[in-house]
Amino acid sequence: MADHDLLSLPTPAPPTRPSAHFYPFATSPDIIRSHEKDAFLTASLANQAQSIVRTLRGARYAHTYSEAIKHLTELLYFSLTTFIGNRTLGEEYCDLVQLEDDTLQLPSISRRVGYVLSSILVPWTLQRILPAFRQRLRAKLERGIARQQIKAAQTKNSLSSQKATKEHSFFTKSRIQKYVLEHLDSITSISPIYAVSLATFYFTGSYYHLSKRFWGLRYVFTKKLEENEQRVGYEVLGILLVLQIAVQSILHVKKINEDIQQEERNEQAESVGTIGKDETLVRSIEHPSSLPLLPASSARYDLSEDPDAIPWIPTGQQRKCTLCLESFKDPSVTTCGHVFCWTCVCDWVREKPECPLCRQEVLASKVLPLRG
Repeated sequence: MADHDLLSLPTPAPPTRPSAHFYPFATSPDIIRSHEKDAFLTASLANQAQSIVRTLRGARYAHTYSEAIKHLTELLYFSLTTFIGNRTLGEEYCDLVQLEDDTLQLPSISRRVGYVLSSILVPWTLQRILPAFRQRLRAKLERGIARQQIKAAQTKNSLSSQKATKEHSFFTKSRIQKYVLEHLDSITSISPIYAVSLATFYFTGSYYHLSKRFWGLRYVFTKKLEENEQRVGYEVLGILLVLQIAVQSILHVKKINEDIQQEERNEQAESVGTIGKDETLVRSIEHPSSLPLLPASSARYDLSEDPDAIPWIPTGQQRKCTLCLESFKDPSVTTCGHVFCWTCVCDWVREKPECPLCRQEVLASKVLPLRG
């Protein structure tokens, strides 16, 4: 009877693992898909916002503040999602959730605010202040190079002084200044940092945005993967990106070496008197000619208010800018011969150094304002 009672007792269940389940980290394809979904939605919202602004304030105002409208729309989108602790539509679409990489908890309010501000406002601020910073730095470098060239020209007659100048100034300070001046845009750009961060993302599958890497935010799946289910990554893209960076670096070093060799040959020719220095070139570098600056707020020549301001421009559609579709305000001509408003073409060339109509290369310094 006792044996029968023992056999009738329920056998204890096998011990289970104490809630050891953890959602797997997301891989690079899902993170990129989520980002592209959010980018598509923010771009659609920005276009709708620009249409509303264009209807209320006109095409010129919408074109002038297009970047501000775009970034404010992105700020509103992420404030209504990430900022208040919700998932974005792209994250919901790909079943992703953000976590802090050190605590594996949902992001705190400080990290969410820091991520939203650093991913939108910091690039926007850099985009606005970098052109002025580069312009000041470029002018300072040009003045420094001019002083070095004038000093070398003054000490040219003395062989010992010339040798000292080459050893202590021309081969160090002057050459560094020339290199920085020639590659100023790439040196002051954060694109190389983005490229290295993106290559790391392709290999590790974490921190697609540079701001996410700074604030320590990663993605996990909200669904459990089966044992035989594997998530592939984009390691091949990481290898290709690293190869591209390496090839560009090698070509850059090779070009610098060729420039140094050519410069040394020119110096040797100058030392024997076969090549003279061009004093007018030195003066032009020391005192570069500046283009006339036109006020962005009020136009000097507004053809909509004064049709006779520049009478030789034909009437009709030829008096309207193809960018803002309004009458010319301070009409300016590019090197290819097309005419636009001064503010319109300057804003365009600042973003894309090419003509909006024929796509020929156009530099901002080559855009000339027309006069009556």
